[in-house]
Amino acid sequence: MSDGTPADLFFDAAIGLLQRVRDEEAEAITAAGTLLADTVAAGGRLFAFGAGHSSLAAQDVVYRAGGLALMNLLAVPGVVGVDVTPATLGSALERVDGLASAVLDTSPVRAGDALVIISLSGRNALPVEMARGARARGVRVVGVTSVAYATGTTSRHDSGTFLKDHCDIVLDSKIAVGDAELTLDTIPAPFAPASTVVTTALMQAVLATTAATLADRGIEPPLLRSGNVDGGHEWNTRVMTEYGDRIFYRR
Repeated sequence: MSDGTPADLFFDAAIGLLQRVRDEEAEAITAAGTLLADTVAAGGRLFAFGAGHSSLAAQDVVYRAGGLALMNLLAVPGVVGVDVTPATLGSALERVDGLASAVLDTSPVRAGDALVIISLSGRNALPVEMARGARARGVRVVGVTSVAYATGTTSRHDSGTFLKDHCDIVLDSKIAVGDAELTLDTIPAPFAPASTVVTTALMQAVLATTAATLADRGIEPPLLRSGNVDGGHEWNTRVMTEYGDRIFYRR
């Protein structure tokens, strides 16, 4: 570790990654935002999925002030975060063959919808099968992942493929294998993960593009306002009533 406090160095690392993503993924961000806008304009629904800590970025865009009301969480019981005991169960479920198919078969996702799949490594069975299964059902798929894992690790899916191999558009978070930005001589393992910071920013950049693209086409983006500002509740009630058939987190 070079000069600077650990906090300074983490901020520097995170800012550096954000700058790389902004510069190197600009075309993919535009493409992903356009894909979601196309879906909304055509009457489709939007879904986001992530397992473990990757779920945080998916949850961040659902029912969010300033966000699109149409973004729904595709939840898989036991893998959304660390709300199960033991927490290691969630990691184990990500490797179970067939789970993604069962989820898709019982979910509201259908042809013409769009699904954002977030998986840092993209190597486990769940995100790979989720992407493959969604596309087979006529769903457009955006993958948010670290492409580095495809060369730095091996796939845990029997196809030998990664999430990135089954997406219409891939957003590369640039996160290094292991997801830890700092090292210190007195600490035996690398530490300070930045994937949540970067992936969440990527998701918000995509949805900002979606909103602006819809507006450019003369379509009012179905955005939510904060319920803690005057008129926010009334605004949200109107949006949710108008788009109620495409919002599933109220049911």
